[in-house]
Amino acid sequence: MASTTSFLDATKIRRSIIAIKKESPIPDKQIIDIVEHAILHAPSPFHIQSCRAIVLFKNEHEKLWDFARESAQETMPPALFTTIEPKVAGFRAGYGTVLFFEDSESAKQLPPQLAGICAKYPEWNEHSSGMNQYIVWTALATEGLGCSLQHYQPGISARVAKEWNVPAEWSLRAQLVFGTPDGPPRGGVDKVFKPIDGRVKVYGE
Repeated sequence: MASTTSFLDATKIRRSIIAIKKESPIPDKQIIDIVEHAILHAPSPFHIQSCRAIVLFKNEHEKLWDFARESAQETMPPALFTTIEPKVAGFRAGYGTVLFFEDSESAKQLPPQLAGICAKYPEWNEHSSGMNQYIVWTALATEGLGCSLQHYQPGISARVAKEWNVPAEWSLRAQLVFGTPDGPPRGGVDKVFKPIDGRVKVYGE
C-alpha cells in the first residue's frame, strides 16, 4: 500500500471513475492485501467483524457483469435497459471487482445482551460495511486505480451466491469495480462543493 500519501490527501484522490481499462498498475497480490487489510482493521460494532469480501479478476470479473446485464435486461423496461447496458459493459471492461457482504451470523457470537443491542440497531453494521468499502476504494485510488461503487443487488444476488459458493448468511451489499483509469472522474464533470458554512457547527471554542 502507498506510504507516501497522507490520509487527508488520499480522501481527495478517491473519486468515482467510470471509464476504466482491463489493466492494473499494481500486482493482484497487492490488491488482495488491501482488501484483507480493510477486512482486518475497519471498525465494527462490538468488534463483530461482520464484513466479508470476494475479489474477482479476469474471467470471473467479466462473469459478474454478464450477470448484471442479464438481470437488468430481465427486470428493466427496454428504454431503461438501453441506458444501463453501456454502463454495465464499461464495468465489464475493467480489471476486477470487489464484492462486499455482511455476515448475519457474526452478531450471534456475542453475549446475548450485546447481540440484542446489535439487532436493534442494524444500521451499525451498515456503517461498518461502508467503512470497509471506503478504505479499499481510497487505498486502490492512491495506487493509481480508478474505481466506482455499484449496487446491482438484489438482482444479481442469487446468481452471485450460486456461482461463487457464497454462504447463505452472507448478504451482498456493494460491488467496487476497478481498473486503470481511461478518463477523468465522473466523465470530466467537476466536483462542486456546497459552502462549508452551515454544514459544520462548533460549540465550546
